[in-house]
Amino acid sequence: MNTKRPTLSLQPKARPAPARSPRPERPPRAALSSGVRPDLKADSLAMALVGAANALAQMRAGTTLPQALQVAFGVAAAGPQLRGAIQDLAYRGARQWGRTQVLIGLMTSKAPEPPLLAALLGVALALLDTPAGASAPYEAFTVVDQAVTAANAHPDMAHGKNMVNAVLRRFLREKDSLLAAALREPEAQWNYPRWWIDSLRQAYPRDWEAILAAGNAPPPLTLRVNVRKTTVEAYLATLAAAGLGARQIGPVALRLDKPVPVEQIPGFADGLVSVQDAAAQLAAPLLDVRDGMRVLDACAAPGGKTGHLLELADLELTALDADAKRLTRVQENLDRLGLTARLKAFDAQSRVWWDGQPFDRILADVPCTASGIVRRHPDIRWLRRKSDTLQLATLSAKILDNLWQMLAPGGKLLFVTCSLWPQESEAQAAAFAVRHQAKRLAAPGQLLPSQAPDADHDGLFYALFEKSAA
Repeated sequence: MNTKRPTLSLQPKARPAPARSPRPERPPRAALSSGVRPDLKADSLAMALVGAANALAQMRAGTTLPQALQVAFGVAAAGPQLRGAIQDLAYRGARQWGRTQVLIGLMTSKAPEPPLLAALLGVALALLDTPAGASAPYEAFTVVDQAVTAANAHPDMAHGKNMVNAVLRRFLREKDSLLAAALREPEAQWNYPRWWIDSLRQAYPRDWEAILAAGNAPPPLTLRVNVRKTTVEAYLATLAAAGLGARQIGPVALRLDKPVPVEQIPGFADGLVSVQDAAAQLAAPLLDVRDGMRVLDACAAPGGKTGHLLELADLELTALDADAKRLTRVQENLDRLGLTARLKAFDAQSRVWWDGQPFDRILADVPCTASGIVRRHPDIRWLRRKSDTLQLATLSAKILDNLWQMLAPGGKLLFVTCSLWPQESEAQAAAFAVRHQAKRLAAPGQLLPSQAPDADHDGLFYALFEKSAA
């Protein structure tokens, strides 16, 4: 048996720029002790396992995975290669969390403590239980050896190193029977909480299985071509010259055959394209903006739709967001595109920032459970509670009512949410129309997440309203 501790062979995988994180967010917290033995090699799989376990333990404590990863990167003093490996393992572990935790329950008499140890086992099992059609990134013996090394190297897990060894080896011996037993549980079969599965089945009795499957798949990398600087045809030629295959899946939407880091995308730094899901690219055109209009992009961060609006017309645009730090991301995107807008850090429920001049168009991309973008944010399913739907729908209704007061007669308001729950989408839109006698115009309504070749997109909802000119 090869006893040499392997170095990282898992290269950082290309991952699309994250979609807007679900809000509200909880502050990050470190997962127990951060120290590891100084002899643990920084380029080892064991170190990557510690980092990923740290992030997943934070996730289970209520922190979003992107926030948790930032803490984990600091704990591991991670360079680019290690950061990529930690991120890949953490996302893999989050996507398979339901199954791995059921498996752990089948093989242990009580939950491993502390949570960091349970998270380490979860990540290791996710590597050993490779999804159908995917290749295993490591040999099984390597995963076991490095998981034991990781446990032994961390003061909060060292007591469990023998248990880690025993559980992982038992899984390899009894894999078929253990998986058969685990898959009797819906959480293990689908890798979602039971309430989530039940809610989808109730809302979409014909589509719930396809929706769950789409949410478990890694997302594509979709680009939006900046028509101010190039054309779809010209940019496809640019990609081809760079050896990158792509196909058009929307008016200005291109999906790369294989995701690559943004720094490898030709012209990205110069604003020729932006990373944006195909469903999200529908927002700006629906508002039918024209030069000279006063436009409000409420809840604007990270700014993808802001930039798209400004690419379509010369606008007097205000980008509003409650989080000043998130507005920094909006400004960075606008700078890259060579566009300008007024940025205001205020809650969309207030009007203290408003100058009293009505807007011709308002984009209301309101806070929600983000249940339609779980393929990009697999942690959402484990962070959300069923009660969050009502709380966020109530908040969104207040925001929509407030924004309607700022819309000019004859103006249009586009209500957008990245939720699949009818309470946050269609029911919200119908109630809003009744409250304000708002005329509802043609819009896509509920888009279900899809992996179809010509419709590979997230699950978003659109409702477009026009204010009476009288």
